[in-house]
Amino acid sequence: MEEKKHKRRVHYSGKYPKKFEEKYKEHNPEKYAETIQHVISKGSTPAGMHISIMVQEILDFLQIKPGQQGLDCTLGYGGHTGKMLEKLDGKGTIYGLDVDPIESEKTVERLRKAGYGEDIFKFRLINFANIDKVCEEAGKFDFVLADLGVSSMQIDNPERGFSYKIDGPLDLRLDPAHGQSAAERLKSITEEEFIGMMVENSDEPYAEEIASKVFSLMAKGKTMDTTTALREAIQEALWKVPKEEKEQAVKKSCARVFQALRIDVNSEFEVLYSFLEKLPGILKPGGRAAILTFHSGEDRLVKKSFKELAKEGVYLEVSRDVIRPSAEECRINPRSKSTKMRWAIKA
Repeated sequence: MEEKKHKRRVHYSGKYPKKFEEKYKEHNPEKYAETIQHVISKGSTPAGMHISIMVQEILDFLQIKPGQQGLDCTLGYGGHTGKMLEKLDGKGTIYGLDVDPIESEKTVERLRKAGYGEDIFKFRLINFANIDKVCEEAGKFDFVLADLGVSSMQIDNPERGFSYKIDGPLDLRLDPAHGQSAAERLKSITEEEFIGMMVENSDEPYAEEIASKVFSLMAKGKTMDTTTALREAIQEALWKVPKEEKEQAVKKSCARVFQALRIDVNSEFEVLYSFLEKLPGILKPGGRAAILTFHSGEDRLVKKSFKELAKEGVYLEVSRDVIRPSAEECRINPRSKSTKMRWAIKA
């Protein structure tokens, strides 16, 4: 029998690991709980993890009871799902949906190890635009949650290309096996279309300057295949910004441009339209739905849909104002700052 060779962990320079792949302790929360708590206490998210947002506010609204049937439209790291499963107390079912085959496999494995078998937790690799298909299989739901944010383990992994802060391929797809990457998308659109994308998806004030620079560089043979290449192009495009303001302006524009591309590549607005249109049809009378949004475009769509359907009598009641995370949650998890929660109750 061939002897299995010991594989040494990645070594890093300095006191603490900086690269995603070097943070071996953070990637093993069960084994290194003390390290995980230390990272979280500093206001950071451990590598490969995601800290669920507004968990208590969601549970307070959904009022989950044993025996009910629920749907988590965006499984992610499974933090919300795990807490909702606890509320069922072994009686009832929760369906979890996700389009990311890489992270969802890890999440399902964690929930199975936590004791949630197929009888109480069912996973489906499907886009939440297709909740009607899930309803055909499962029947209607007592409660539904949709967390529209990108999970931290996706943002932090340089191979996924979600963050302008880390060098990696300019991908941005939630499902890397399907559709065009952001790099391919940039090659297939016009400068005017890129301007429109940035304005519509993220209200980018420097859309024209950034598009002009990106397309000028590509015309000269420069590829936009990496997150670094796009970040540097944005930095060059903002040359007119005063020196003392430039660093912050570049950061904000990078965040907005990457957001605009991510929304486009994953058809996020189209998916949300479809979800909001089908949502009332999958809820039982009195069924409750909570949605977490992370930018103004998403929030506007949710607010408008809830308001119009409440007027038509489809919803018995909807949230008049957004619910925001507490100051303490924002301190512990800075990524929660932009979160808005809205809810609706089916008539």
